[in-house]
Amino acid sequence: MTLSRRNLLATTAAVAAGTTAAASAGPAHAAPAGHGGRRLRTGFERLAEDGYAPLDGQKVGIVTNPTGITRDVRHIVDVMHADGRVNLTAVFGPEHGFRGTAQAGGSEGRYDDPATGLPVYDTYLKSGQPLADVFTASGVDTVVFDIQDVGARFYTYIWTLFDCMEAASLAGKRFVVLDRPNPVTGRAALGPVLHKEFATFVGREPIAQAHGMTVAELALLFNGEFLTSPVPLETVTMTGWKRSEFYDASGLPWVPPSPNMPTPECALVYSGTCLFEGTNLSEGRGTTRPFELLGAEGIDGGWAAAANDVGLPGVRLREAYFAPTFSKFQGKTVGGVQLHVHDRAAFDPVRTGIALLVTAKRTWDGFAWRSDNWIDKLTGSTRVRTMIDAGADTDEVVDGWERELAAFRRTRRQYLLYH
Repeated sequence: MTLSRRNLLATTAAVAAGTTAAASAGPAHAAPAGHGGRRLRTGFERLAEDGYAPLDGQKVGIVTNPTGITRDVRHIVDVMHADGRVNLTAVFGPEHGFRGTAQAGGSEGRYDDPATGLPVYDTYLKSGQPLADVFTASGVDTVVFDIQDVGARFYTYIWTLFDCMEAASLAGKRFVVLDRPNPVTGRAALGPVLHKEFATFVGREPIAQAHGMTVAELALLFNGEFLTSPVPLETVTMTGWKRSEFYDASGLPWVPPSPNMPTPECALVYSGTCLFEGTNLSEGRGTTRPFELLGAEGIDGGWAAAANDVGLPGVRLREAYFAPTFSKFQGKTVGGVQLHVHDRAAFDPVRTGIALLVTAKRTWDGFAWRSDNWIDKLTGSTRVRTMIDAGADTDEVVDGWERELAAFRRTRRQYLLYH
């Protein structure tokens, strides 16, 4: 049987009664204690424990996707819909969709959710007044945001957050952000800062390539620094999270935020190796290790050897061969590298990504940037591309953005909510 997106969505209706019963039975099982006996509570957990008090008397719409789950993997839309203390009236789906049925560059469109009957509106590639009109048409008073981010500027959910905040301001709506951990820690901002003339949906505003913030912190930054008309904003913070912690310390289940982000390990390298989307090499899409495997036809073990010679902290590069099932080099065997991070605390994903670009260009004569210079959109300026083309080494490229990064770090510090 061919399973279409509609068929797939419809299967959720078959378990709706069971989900409703479970949701109505009471709160989720107590979360296991984290490091030092602490228990992390997400923004949603704290909102529910407070009886949804910030949403009292409001018609509520929520921007979310499959990562919007409770600790016992119930979707928060199903939980809220079944709870008489909150009036949930609409859902807004980002790239990949609310239920997550669409691949990269796709969404689910407008439909009624079979499990809850709620109208689902499509936000993907909408911004400004057109998105404000969607919020107005939905009839909601308050827009809630709860999506798991992965810590990279070019991961589009944080710009869905930005666009929705801007649109909510235009439409006269309140905005509430429910916080979740940055899975690769919130220790530091890394990498080049976007130049405004390169603003796109993979980077609307001048933040660092690896921003080192949670979505609630980013919402405060957006409201305080970038929105022309700030939105009435409330953030529901986590408790029990420390900036130095990786995702596995949270005790939370991992749901892939997008089809090619299968594991926290993938998120760990993504802010560096996603730069290979701007080249003619495969970034590992169509494999079981996207963004951890990189390669192209004609590459041999020389690339891994050259990359290891750079002396990158916390990571080793292994000569690897793979055959992507879709995307670049579909069905062809290619050579390249696999990243093996052995010391997460020492690992710098952005420096690693730059070193891999530099060494790929030097060791493989087939290396080329994408013809549309997508690399400039990913890095936020022409600097990385032109410096590498001019023969700069890794340290020279990294030094090129340090002054702008230092300025961003100073701005960022004002909006941090956790120690």
